Amino acid sequence: MPTTVLFTGFPGFLGSALLPRTLRRSPDAAAVALVQERWLDRARTTLARLEAAEPAIAGRTRLVVGDITQPGLGLDADETDALRAGPLEVFHLAAVYDLSVPADLAWSVNVDGTRHVVDFVRGADELVRLQYVSTCYVSGRYDGIFAEDDLALGQTFSNHYEHTKHEAERIVAKARDAGTPVTIYRPSVVVGDSRTGETQKYDGPYYALQLIARQGRVAVMPLPEDPSRVQFNLVPSDFVVDAIAALAPYPGALNRTVALANPAPLSVLEMCEAFAAHTDKKLRVVPVPSGLSKFSIDHLPGVGRLFKLPSSTLDYLTHPTVYDVTATTALLDEVGVRCPPFVEHVGAMVAFHREHPDVGSAAMV
Repeated sequence: MPTTVLFTGFPGFLGSALLPRTLRRSPDAAAVALVQERWLDRARTTLARLEAAEPAIAGRTRLVVGDITQPGLGLDADETDALRAGPLEVFHLAAVYDLSVPADLAWSVNVDGTRHVVDFVRGADELVRLQYVSTCYVSGRYDGIFAEDDLALGQTFSNHYEHTKHEAERIVAKARDAGTPVTIYRPSVVVGDSRTGETQKYDGPYYALQLIARQGRVAVMPLPEDPSRVQFNLVPSDFVVDAIAALAPYPGALNRTVALANPAPLSVLEMCEAFAAHTDKKLRVVPVPSGLSKFSIDHLPGVGRLFKLPSSTLDYLTHPTVYDVTATTALLDEVGVRCPPFVEHVGAMVAFHREHPDVGSAAMV
């Protein structure tokens, strides 16, 4: 019996990239994309574009209105029974990716939503695998080396996004330990495609790039503490897609947690220097305590408009965690996927930003 592949988070970036690749690897498989009512028109447009680009996958995807924040994913009994009746693979990609997200929304989508997905797959007659996208920042502000199998180490969290993704991963890990077949993927900060620089939103390191790019010949960059001692771990989006697409069917990834982070990340200072070099600027770093910067952005008139970044971003300029990706790198070697170093794709990142200044910072929720 052919496998049905259920996607949450379509038509977001990951779902739009992974759906055609998943159908491509199994010519008999069919996909079902769980879509909130408000995203249905966008989902139809995205699916039409994907099918036009790859006629071999046309007609193999159904768009179904649902909601992960509801028990049973908001599906009726007939749809539920149909999905659970045969071999089922689930890509749970839906989440709130926003550092400033309010607590109630973060818990509803990230935690309750993940619990509902796990409850749903437990009722499947034959679950092939639950592919769950988490984040490296389940680490919170752990001061030290955080390995792939680490999770609850008494860490504190910078925001509700980190905290709720941590709690959601605990739900998935508990299900895995109870026998649910799972692979957990933890991307670090994701930026544009390594070849084209294309991205759907400018956030995270793009705020630093924008601040540097809009200044004159000398770009003044206020940075906290010692930016040469803090790692900023970022990876291009195509690496994340390639890794998940390759590992999803791979037996060696079953019941593994994989940290899709850069094995050789730059420091905050090196990242800003690279942005300055690619925008033909001379970088001048001004030391400013993180607490003062956050207070100024949030409370002093004009400062927020000047820097054009949310204060929550500043926590990642002092992020104390180092991600150990030794096991993940070995696993990716087995499937032929490599994380390109930042120096290989920063040029494409900066060029895309220069040519597409109107891309926003909002993610699909």
